[in-house]
Amino acid sequence: MLLAILLPFLSFIVRGKIFTGIICLILQITLIGWLPAAIWAVLSLHNERANKRTARLIRAMKENKK
Repeated sequence: MLLAILLPFLSFIVRGKIFTGIICLILQITLIGWLPAAIWAVLSLHNERANKRTARLIRAMKENKK
């Protein structure tokens, strides 16, 4: 989370989203664009975690039906 706030572009690159990280870096280079880049990175991180949590729940529900 701290990485997403301080270095938003690096947060994307570490998660394997190279092209998105480059776009975020371009946005982050401007002083005004740093805040939107940080918000974008944090929201993206939360969304990815929520998707993984949902996938685990769906797998668990399918296993319980069997």
